[in-house]
Amino acid sequence: MKKAMPALLLSAICALSACSTEPELSDAPPSKSSAAAPSAASGDAAPQEAAPEDVRARAAAKLMPPALNYEDARAKLEAGVGGLFIPSWADPELLSDGPRGVNALREEMGRDFEVSIDFEGGRVQRFSEILGDYPSPQAMAEGHSPEEVEALATEIGQSLRSHGVTVDFAPVLDVDGGDLEVVGDRAFSTDPQAAGEYGAAFARGLQAAGVKAVFKHFPGHGRASGDTHLGEAVTPPLEELSGHEFVPFHTAIPQAPDAALMMGHLVVPGLGDEPASLNPRAYQLAREELGFEGTIYTDDLGGMASISENFSVPEAVAAALAAGADMPLWSTDDDINAVIDAAADVVAQQEGD
Repeated sequence: MKKAMPALLLSAICALSACSTEPELSDAPPSKSSAAAPSAASGDAAPQEAAPEDVRARAAAKLMPPALNYEDARAKLEAGVGGLFIPSWADPELLSDGPRGVNALREEMGRDFEVSIDFEGGRVQRFSEILGDYPSPQAMAEGHSPEEVEALATEIGQSLRSHGVTVDFAPVLDVDGGDLEVVGDRAFSTDPQAAGEYGAAFARGLQAAGVKAVFKHFPGHGRASGDTHLGEAVTPPLEELSGHEFVPFHTAIPQAPDAALMMGHLVVPGLGDEPASLNPRAYQLAREELGFEGTIYTDDLGGMASISENFSVPEAVAAALAAGADMPLWSTDDDINAVIDAAADVVAQQEGD
């Protein structure tokens, strides 16, 4: 059963159509969200007009859908998306030097676009048979200085860039709390300051190779109640985060100011009931608490149960944009035109305010 939508989210979702006011680890491709799309109101309500094409183009440019193969990637780029995400079940040829790789696709399209991937090292390094095999963040920090980790990240970045990848959803700045398998050795440390120092070094290394680093998963997953891949996860109360979860972000952001940020799906007591990725107060917190001025991506809006149990991809993308996300991300094979339509309605509303 769907949860009742908070008023801020519901107003964004209802921009898609007239509606009632009633209430990253598997290697297998997630199924499409089973959440239903918002239904049209009954009666004689006039159908909503489509957003103008220029608004639709601006909305599409904010989106990062998955690229499953060359043809799928090309179709989504032709629809106007600004980036592509390569999940673990994508056609490996997308990372090749051949005619079905993203480098060839850039030449065919005649424009640039972002290509992103999850490559942290350890158990989260996609297509390591192509991109290389590297230790986990925990192992990097245990066996190397920050300077050595920076050099290692530069090597990773050079490999990614040579295969057409321009954005790496790494490093993890979560502080390992010891109890969550989803974090564990993906974190650099159980010490917040050390996690930030090593995360900053990793980010600098990627960016030295021309790959955008993305700090994740704000507001911090290390001490959450569960795994957002599997369902709702709640952090400690907001007042407890400043001295622990926020420390790595405060440490790393000034040292790698060109890095981006990923907003996780965590519910924060004190910020409301919405997952952070759909919560305007979470984006405001990142901008004001961290002083972060760069790009904010969402975590996967399609393949993680914390979102997909309650929202379809068009709904989640619309809500994320309305909340303050710069580039919503999803991994499921959803209708790109339906998602663009949903995003365009939000962009039109924002531009009309």
